[in-house]
Amino acid sequence: MHRYKFILYRPLQFLPVIFGVSLITFILVRLIPGDPARVLLGARSTPAAIANIRAQYGLDEPLWLQYFYFLKNLANGEMGKSILYKIDVLKLIATRIEPTITLIVCSVFLSILIAIPLAAIAARNRGGIPDHAVRLISTMGIGFPPFWLALMLIILFSVKLGIVPVSGYGENFGDKLAHLILPCLTIALCLSSVLTRSLRASMVVELQSDLATAARARGMPESIVFWRHVLPNSLVPAVNLLAVNIGWLIGGTVVVETVFAIPGMGQLLVRAIFSRDYMVVQGVAMVFACGTVLVNFLADILTVTIDPRVKL
Repeated sequence: MHRYKFILYRPLQFLPVIFGVSLITFILVRLIPGDPARVLLGARSTPAAIANIRAQYGLDEPLWLQYFYFLKNLANGEMGKSILYKIDVLKLIATRIEPTITLIVCSVFLSILIAIPLAAIAARNRGGIPDHAVRLISTMGIGFPPFWLALMLIILFSVKLGIVPVSGYGENFGDKLAHLILPCLTIALCLSSVLTRSLRASMVVELQSDLATAARARGMPESIVFWRHVLPNSLVPAVNLLAVNIGWLIGGTVVVETVFAIPGMGQLLVRAIFSRDYMVVQGVAMVFACGTVLVNFLADILTVTIDPRVKL
């Protein structure tokens, strides 16, 4: 169990990261041109009404004092009140977090289902036509922007074929699942391209390792050698790669939710930026930051579990 000692002190290392994210987000969001009060009231707003809104939400205070209040609210489990939606930010995020989590989890699962077979075909046929085909496809997938791929999938499967819904999220489980097919496929195709290349490289090394050679010498069939020895040892770099790409995954989710009109945190973030809703932007950014830190922490635990040789 000494391999898991990092679980005790690793959370303390995350505190400076969260603090840094809160400070950078606070500064960047206030560099956005425009006044939240003026955006909220419109072009015909009066100076008195603008001053009233700014005083109501503390926007007339010095920046250092605003940041102090933000940290104070954060320590008390609060994130302020939305200027646009007129409700607490945490309650607003709670209503939007389920579609985003579902989209991310399903996309990662689908990308793994795509990447493992393609990487296995490429690695077991190294230098052959299947290997070159998989490497070409994965290279092309890396170059496709998520928003472009999303539009192409909408045109093909929704407009031309009419198989799946174009946008929205649905009401019941089956309806939600149908609406998530294209968004999940969009993210999975982009993410699986990166995973496939990493898995292929790891599998090529493991196929030539001493462990695989010894297993073959004992008379094990090649399929057993691959699934029992090669694949488990190849998953460690893939797990770390997924953790590293969690930031890209969150960014892709923001784009995909906007394109497919999914009422998740990504769409909420975009609307908050355009409406200068500072509290919502800060709240969503903090949730995304905490999610990224948590995923990396879980990836470290999974890495140690898969490979006992790893010590963190």
